[in-house]
Amino acid sequence: MIFTIQDLYDYCQDKPGVTEHFPFDEDTLVFKVGGKMFCLTSLLEWEKGTPSLNLKCDPERAEELRAEFSGITPGYHMSKVHWNTVSLTTDVDHELALQLIDESYDLVFESLTAKAKAQIDEEHA
Repeated sequence: MIFTIQDLYDYCQDKPGVTEHFPFDEDTLVFKVGGKMFCLTSLLEWEKGTPSLNLKCDPERAEELRAEFSGITPGYHMSKVHWNTVSLTTDVDHELALQLIDESYDLVFESLTAKAKAQIDEEHA
């Protein structure tokens, strides 16, 4: 299955409490949950055919993924400890990309206050 920008958009927007933003420039699409970023991508890179995602990741898992996949590197313009850049035209398949989006979302969601999590859960019950 080909992973398109529309696939990414739909997948992220289907998650509870997700909003989209362009806080840095007109190119960088940012998905947030509870006001915190969990996925960033460059629209220009999608147009050029070299899409990638910046995703939050547990530091230990981030190291393991970087060692196993050439398409997973320390986060571009992000904390290299907590973020990975995942190139979608490399050895990272569609299923792994979706799994890493889920993990990023879950990490950020779990870091929210109990009140914020309850509000999101309530809105999407």
